[in-house]
Amino acid sequence: MENKYQTQEEKYEYIANQHGGYYRHNFTDHAYLYNLYFPPKDVFSHLKDNIHNLVLNYPMAQNALAELIGEVISQPAEKIIVGNGAAEIIKILSGSLAKKIIVPVPSFNEYANAAPEGRAVEFPLEFPSFQLDVDKFADEAIKVGADMAVVVTPNNPTSMLVPKADLIRLAEKLKPSNCMLIIDESFLDFAHNKEQISLEQDIDKYPNMAILKSMSKAYGICGLRIGYLLTANTDFAKAVRKGIHIWNINGFAEEFLRILPQYKQEFEDSCKKVKADRDIFYKKLCAIEGMTVFKPDANYIFCRLPDASLCGPEVTKRLFIEHNIYIKDSAGKTQPDADRYIRIASRTQEENVKLIEALKDVMYVKSE
Repeated sequence: MENKYQTQEEKYEYIANQHGGYYRHNFTDHAYLYNLYFPPKDVFSHLKDNIHNLVLNYPMAQNALAELIGEVISQPAEKIIVGNGAAEIIKILSGSLAKKIIVPVPSFNEYANAAPEGRAVEFPLEFPSFQLDVDKFADEAIKVGADMAVVVTPNNPTSMLVPKADLIRLAEKLKPSNCMLIIDESFLDFAHNKEQISLEQDIDKYPNMAILKSMSKAYGICGLRIGYLLTANTDFAKAVRKGIHIWNINGFAEEFLRILPQYKQEFEDSCKKVKADRDIFYKKLCAIEGMTVFKPDANYIFCRLPDASLCGPEVTKRLFIEHNIYIKDSAGKTQPDADRYIRIASRTQEENVKLIEALKDVMYVKSE
């Protein structure tokens, strides 16, 4: 396929309207958020060696897939629904199950986008800290009659965690109103002490809670499309399962899940490496004069540009045109001063250093 652009500026306009396939276009991607250090080479060799069977045969259906995820997260299959990426499950939750869904903003847009007109309520995070006040959130959920509330932790784009005790309090407050709390833990593997923060192992205590996880991010498998929902609420699990078609996961994704338990140590090591790179990157971003940098719990960093610098969309565009580096600005997000904020994915230390130099180069209007 011929590229649909002649100049770097046209390339920027083209890329800005895509939702992936970036690897075909030769630029450094600090926009998408995934683990660069996993899966190891052995996983690819295994998939390659089994390619005939994986392509020629029907994959397994839901029950068997749920057992494979159960092996990875030490949970029984009946509590698990496996999705073609978390996006498929979000579409079922927002698009058909929720009569009214409430989401703190800014957040991952898909929760609100997937909801039918008038069914999504956006709850603004505290400004300028972007913290979630769970008590105010619970009160608002009850007031608007929400039957589903979503919390992404660490949040996207802010990269900040909501404390576990707050989430438990939130679940308890929502329980009398029959409001399901969906906790999206897609980026939790990049937080320090994730075992103490995750609610996965406590799920039995909270019948109005479900945990959603995209595996693309932490496991670096965006192209395989695997996500899952975990809940002890059997009626809710059944309702979600109803929305999933029979062969929603392909053979490559299934085989990846089958061999994943063998790579537990490699996975833990890869997350440590991501965190180490991210922490160094954070310190370097903090050294940019006038920049407000929010302390990250995920593998990306949320920043407010200095008041005197160019705006987010302009900085993003110039970074791409002049340095062939792509980041995300917050212009499309529901938040005050959205065009002053950017979100930068942490990559390798070398790439992160290049990004910082490039950012300093494009932030201000150059004097002639």
